[in-house]
Amino acid sequence: MDHRTLTRVVTAMKKTTFLRAALALLFAGLTCTAQAQSQSNEDTYDQETMLQAAEGFFGSTTEGLAKLIEKAFKEQGRPNGYIKGEEASGAIGVGLRYGSGEMTLKKGGSRKVYWTGPSLGFDLGGNASKVFVLVYHLPSADRIFQRFPGVDGSFYYVGGAGINYQQRGAIILAPIRLGVGLRAGASVGYMHYTPDKTWNPF
Repeated sequence: MDHRTLTRVVTAMKKTTFLRAALALLFAGLTCTAQAQSQSNEDTYDQETMLQAAEGFFGSTTEGLAKLIEKAFKEQGRPNGYIKGEEASGAIGVGLRYGSGEMTLKKGGSRKVYWTGPSLGFDLGGNASKVFVLVYHLPSADRIFQRFPGVDGSFYYVGGAGINYQQRGAIILAPIRLGVGLRAGASVGYMHYTPDKTWNPF
């Protein structure tokens, strides 16, 4: 075998080795992506499950509720938890809101939570209502116990249902309310979540 032939053989072998290595890396990358997606799905809830849970909790089905949950999934993705709770709010010029509920994480069990904070309520009176909160990117149950500022301009109202976003770092909470619960429905400033009941909104 002359030098030129040997060179061509070595070059061909290198190309084959490179191609195999590239294919191996591509396959490994696809495998890791699929595993990560599978793990993410195991740790989070799908849209249909959340819609059924919300409808069952509120005891009614509205077109607005389905559209708001669809909107939340489109904007924020799949939640890894949710809160089923009740609220009482009152207003004389500016309102206050007090609530409590049971938080459930897809991987992490359940936990009782309470919340207080100012609310938009430029009217007189008060009301009690149910609230269903989608929880995003919460690494552990205890991390919810802090203040969550309301996101400006995030209040949406569709067909008798409303949703707004509260965010602290990567953690996002999306409370959904129906009907009369929409009075004073958009948070102003923040909502403070605590492990024990408190009357102090600050």
